[in-house]
Amino acid sequence: MSRNSQSVELFRGAFLSDPTTLQIPLVIDFACPSSLLREPDRPSDLTIVGNGPPGTFILFPDRLRVSLPTDQIVLAEEADGHVRVGFGGMRFVAEEGGKLVFVRFRELFPEAQLSPARSQTMVLEPQWVASVSANGVAVWPPKGGPA
Repeated sequence: MSRNSQSVELFRGAFLSDPTTLQIPLVIDFACPSSLLREPDRPSDLTIVGNGPPGTFILFPDRLRVSLPTDQIVLAEEADGHVRVGFGGMRFVAEEGGKLVFVRFRELFPEAQLSPARSQTMVLEPQWVASVSANGVAVWPPKGGPA
């Protein structure tokens, strides 16, 4: 399978060890309970330029579905009732206006494999997130708890 069709690697069970996540620019642990949904890849004989990969979502109770930038995902794990996702080309900016803000700083795929409608910013509600790490260092919540 190509890297594009396998941009999300799902491991059920225990989370990977910390040395693995130290090399990932951004790792988000989502709040419990949460689960992962990845839309299936739909191969076609036709070449579709700029369509992007299938969608990836975090599912929360009450049918809440939070979309993630699939083309940025380098790790996705589900264990103990919650999800951990690693992003290869995104970084945490700050908590702004009561929301967690993340931005792209590099693309992981050639432009032709990406959707032209992709967002440059990801905004998450703090209650959806348990923690955020950058290159293995905890960056949110601030020491002493969420802001």
